[in-house]
Amino acid sequence: MRVLFWVPYPTEGASNRYRVEQYLPYLKKNGIKYSLHPFWSSSAYKILYKSGYFLNKVYFFILGTIFRIFDLLTIFQYDIIFIHREAYPIGGAFFETILSILRKPIIFDFDDAIFLPVSSRPNNFIERFKKPEKIKCIIGKSRHVITGNRYLSDFALQYNRSVSIIPTPIDMDKNFPVAKNYGDGIVIGWIGSITTLDFLNTVKDAFISLSNCFPHIKFKIVGGNFSIDGLSTIISKPWSMEEEIEDLKTFDIGIMPMPDNEWTRGKCGFKAILYMNMGIPCVCSPVGVNREIITDGVNGFLAGTDEEWIEKLSLLIENAELRKKLGMAGRKTVEEKYSVNINAPRCLEIFKRVYKERYGKSDKN
Repeated sequence: MRVLFWVPYPTEGASNRYRVEQYLPYLKKNGIKYSLHPFWSSSAYKILYKSGYFLNKVYFFILGTIFRIFDLLTIFQYDIIFIHREAYPIGGAFFETILSILRKPIIFDFDDAIFLPVSSRPNNFIERFKKPEKIKCIIGKSRHVITGNRYLSDFALQYNRSVSIIPTPIDMDKNFPVAKNYGDGIVIGWIGSITTLDFLNTVKDAFISLSNCFPHIKFKIVGGNFSIDGLSTIISKPWSMEEEIEDLKTFDIGIMPMPDNEWTRGKCGFKAILYMNMGIPCVCSPVGVNREIITDGVNGFLAGTDEEWIEKLSLLIENAELRKKLGMAGRKTVEEKYSVNINAPRCLEIFKRVYKERYGKSDKN
């Protein structure tokens, strides 16, 4: 079995790094040969979510388009095409339609509500060229659809009955907790990207109140520049793939605030999973799949109002043993439900099923 993976981003993109690339060693071990082709290169990704660089982005877009067309010319080499999110960032389902005409089976995977008209702030100009309605078409043309949560699955089931829910997993062997000294200094951390940085605005008042009550705490924001007037305890730094784990190790508490809307209900809660796997106790908004991942007070906390954010963060700030207890419970949750070891066999089974359905035989590699 030979599989072509079409993904939007290079390894720096968290979405396909965790939902696709983590599985590749397992697939290879089980005899599946593959090629991984991102649309955007690493050089493009460095500027993709920055304001400006218009001509550079156009250049990288043209380059990505050329490589996608070249893929079509060599598509006969592959038995299955796995598409994460979309094959092409603008327009309709052109590439997916070509694959359908050529009878190449598609496995389609998505982990956001990409059927909604949303674009990043630095790239608002591209919104007029996007066609989120094409997602319905891609789902309909796919042999199998994989979604990251039930909300996305319910949408996909309207257009295709072959749908599986596989959460965004994490490799527990590469990301593990470190011993904390549980001293007086407490770091409340957030890690993400510019596309979700605005979610922090929902907890601004809680940050101010907590700083007044606990002068020894600091807030560390990794992945964007966030500040509050008059609050000097916020440390902001860019996200780096090389430094991601080291940054997480500095967190005593992890947070995941979000507004409750159609877009955020499609989120797959990976920020919470990332914290929990590192043994970091987390406080998250009770939005979408977060309600399934976190049992309030058992393996983390859910907070929907300023009062709840202040109350539950205060409990963790004041009680080192509680931080340790919830952190270890979170780690156990990941081990049982959200690890690569648990979810990779499910992914492999889908490949085998699609291969057999299309070619009428089991892959013997």
